[in-house]
Amino acid sequence: MNKFTLLLFYFVAFIGYAQQGIVTGKVLEASTGETLLGVTVQNVNAKTATTTDFDGAFSIAASTGDVLRFSFIGTVTQDYTVVDFEPITITMQEDVAALDEVVVVGYGTQAVREVTGAVSVVKSEVIENLKPSRVEEALQGQVPGVNVTSSSGSPGAGLNIRIRGIGTNGDNRPLILVDGNIIEDLSVINPGDIESISVLKDATAGIYGVRGSNGVIIVTTKNGRKNQPLTVEYNSWGGFQETSRKLPTLNSQQYALIKNEAFANNGEAIPFTNISDLTNTNYQDEVFENGFILNNDISLRGGTEKSLYKLGVAVFNQDGIVGASKSDYDRFVMSGNFDHKWTKNLEMKTGFIYSYTSNRNINDGGLGSVLFNAVNMAPTIPVRDAAGEFSLAEGLGNEVINPEAQLANTFNKNKVGKISGNFGLTYSFLDHFEATARIQANYSEAYGNNFNPRAFYGSGKVFNLTENVYSEYENFFSDYTYDAFLKYKNTFAEKHNLQAMVGMSAFRTRGDFNDITGFGNVSNNYNEVSIAGADRTIDGDLNGARRFDQRLLSHFLRVQYDYQGKYLFSGVIRRDGSTTFGPENKFGVFPSASVGWVASDEDFLKDNNFIDFLKIRASTGLIGNDRIGAFRFASLLTGEGQYVFNGQIINGTAIGALSNPEIKWEEQFTSNVGVDMQFLSNKLNVSVDYFNRQTQDLLIAPDVSGILGSGAPGSAAPFINGGDIRNRGLEFSIGYSDQITDDFSFNVNYNLATLENEVLAVNNDNGFIEAGGFGVGQPPITRMQEGFTIGYFYGFQTDGIFQNAAEVAAHPSQIELGAEAQPGDFRYRDVNEDGMINLEDRVELGDPLPDVTMGLNFSFNYKNWDFQSFFFASIGNDMVRNYERNQPLTNLTTNILNRWTGEGSTNSFPRVTTGATANQVFSDFYVEDASFLRAQNLQIGYTLNESALNNVKLSKLRIYSAVRNAFTLTKYQGFDPSASSGDPLASGIDNGFYPVARTFLIGINAKF
Repeated sequence: MNKFTLLLFYFVAFIGYAQQGIVTGKVLEASTGETLLGVTVQNVNAKTATTTDFDGAFSIAASTGDVLRFSFIGTVTQDYTVVDFEPITITMQEDVAALDEVVVVGYGTQAVREVTGAVSVVKSEVIENLKPSRVEEALQGQVPGVNVTSSSGSPGAGLNIRIRGIGTNGDNRPLILVDGNIIEDLSVINPGDIESISVLKDATAGIYGVRGSNGVIIVTTKNGRKNQPLTVEYNSWGGFQETSRKLPTLNSQQYALIKNEAFANNGEAIPFTNISDLTNTNYQDEVFENGFILNNDISLRGGTEKSLYKLGVAVFNQDGIVGASKSDYDRFVMSGNFDHKWTKNLEMKTGFIYSYTSNRNINDGGLGSVLFNAVNMAPTIPVRDAAGEFSLAEGLGNEVINPEAQLANTFNKNKVGKISGNFGLTYSFLDHFEATARIQANYSEAYGNNFNPRAFYGSGKVFNLTENVYSEYENFFSDYTYDAFLKYKNTFAEKHNLQAMVGMSAFRTRGDFNDITGFGNVSNNYNEVSIAGADRTIDGDLNGARRFDQRLLSHFLRVQYDYQGKYLFSGVIRRDGSTTFGPENKFGVFPSASVGWVASDEDFLKDNNFIDFLKIRASTGLIGNDRIGAFRFASLLTGEGQYVFNGQIINGTAIGALSNPEIKWEEQFTSNVGVDMQFLSNKLNVSVDYFNRQTQDLLIAPDVSGILGSGAPGSAAPFINGGDIRNRGLEFSIGYSDQITDDFSFNVNYNLATLENEVLAVNNDNGFIEAGGFGVGQPPITRMQEGFTIGYFYGFQTDGIFQNAAEVAAHPSQIELGAEAQPGDFRYRDVNEDGMINLEDRVELGDPLPDVTMGLNFSFNYKNWDFQSFFFASIGNDMVRNYERNQPLTNLTTNILNRWTGEGSTNSFPRVTTGATANQVFSDFYVEDASFLRAQNLQIGYTLNESALNNVKLSKLRIYSAVRNAFTLTKYQGFDPSASSGDPLASGIDNGFYPVARTFLIGINAKF
């Protein structure tokens, strides 16, 4: 018996010893396939642990049957039971609940399940796949309710961001913060540095006060991780760009036939007696070129037990597709962050961004722009004449000139240097309290020059110069923001969670504009002219009017409460004081509140097999807006005056813009109701929001009589609180992602937003405000008027074409529009039925705001291959075609081939003639549906296997190819249906917008 027991003991011990060993393997992230550094690997049985290294590798002692637990921030914890000692690979899936903790909101972070406002997030993966030239491009089609338009496709041109419509007729820009720092211009940010973008769209933006009245965009950049060794990431992409569209203009033979017909219809001699041997120049082909684009960026990140650090450098170069080097853009960005925990309770955060941009630009919009001239220049005129000089644009009106000559005589250089820095300290005490103080500052210098040489473009041209003009400018801008706040966080009875924050913020911004212009340099060479060599000069800052200094002082309180994480409440009250308003109206108090209910945590839904998460939320609040010039409540000596002393005229100062001591805060009352849902094991996500945003006491500069002095140099009309605007709509997003097999996964997201914009009141004598120019000498064509969309188009309504003299005789006279009608002319509707056609017959003809915007993103991964596609659609936006100059010999688009040529020939396009007609007055003929669907990005990539990287010490290498702005489907005939001037009252008038380029590129992502 004793021998048997002893043998059994030795046998069991031998078996146990044989089953002990070392388990090795790697840990990967499911969504990207990248190795994960710092994953905790715990042997639950032996109570030992280790972490993965830089390559995601680990090794740990274990026995068969032991449970290894893998845990990492933002992923689902996984258990693995040891079977043998072969190397294993663990794939970590994203944990929705854990990832919620990193959503950035006002003055901190919050779990998504606890967010009660309308907050949308764009992650770094989306930005990396889009490869935007500017950060703003990553928002288009990704966030419902956010519309991004370009005022020009020229390199370096800014983009207009509108969140939930247009709430003011003034400054509509949202507040932009980068790592908590206020940044007015996103061009200083390298898109590759971004970790995430949060967009606050409702009353929750009220925590930032008046600067958040148009919404808030919070950019969080990448930083190191705790106990992370130095990681180096290098990204490079480049390619070429081309125009996405050219207008179908007439060739020389078509042009000659049309012009002969036009002259003949007016009883004039035809200009082209021989059309068989004409020069044929397509000026669009001449001015459009392929432009190169190149981006390189490198970042270094890491961390220790107490410190996190990051340093990044990016260089970006882009040539224009019009004028090539005449419209180029170069950008250098260096940024860094350093966070350090000095003690258990004291933490420091610092960061900086330095950027330097350099660009040259061309006249890219409006009458006389390069593209305007390229469309209107006669194709029968060669670029250069027989002597090799640029051909003159004779007979084409005063504005149209040879665009190649225009480009050759374009000389300018613009440079901007910006530095932003921040420093903050956070101290924790008494278990539940945390005090933070931080300061951030921005300083920038913008300087450059412009030269217009002596030039002759043709008889009577407005661009002719008999003496050259050289100007220089140097502008300085600075601002600082100081924030100090105290936070309290505690849990009572294990069910009641309370957070409170009280704080203050002080902001000051200053600017100084300086320029000087010199006339009559002897030399006509850009490299030789100077201010010193000018015959005479004008100082642009004679009276000190070109400076500004504005300040804000704010105090705020926020309380957040939840019961068991199910019943949520957040309340904010902020008091802002602004130098924009007088003593009686200087301060405004703006409250907001939001509630939420996580219904999926209730007992009646907890055990269901369909709904994984369900939250209902609502918010409401009041936010102020002060974005007008400083001190407009007082009369300032900022105007220009001329005085006579001793018989001589002396330049001096005078009263500037007319004051209004009664102006007060523009207020936006906004409300939002939303639902967030997740189904099918969190694979399907659905979010729905309804919003109503009403602006009251709109800050408006109305039309006033020039007798009051508003037309004097340096003066302007006063601001009044004179209007109300409402924006309301529905936002919907749905996304589904799944891992079908070990080799195949996919993701699809769709979002939709509707918008109804209406002006509720305009409190001036007219009841409306006019804006927007069309053609030459015509009245304004856009309006802000009660009951209509802001900036709607206002003009005549056509009713077909007069087919014969009898129809003309039977219709009210159109003589007040400039000429009596004849067969082949437009017939305009007598809207008020007074028996005559005049300005009183104008009606609404459409508006530039889309009724619906949509985004669709689809991607999949198959083994080492990946594919991404991003689409955006805008429906219901209209645009005015204003890029054709109607002169007897200017070129036209091929639409004119459908002209009226006799009774019954057409009822859509009027006849051609050089005589006076009313066909050019603004009407619905010039308003087009600019709805469009655009493929914003199509990309395919390949990631090399780890075995192929062993010899080059890379942890990742991905090669990809992409096409940005691959195609645009639209009925609009102009260059770009997505373009906009950005002016709330006149955004949809197309004077020949520089189109957004189509880009073909290849690139690599490498990690060391």
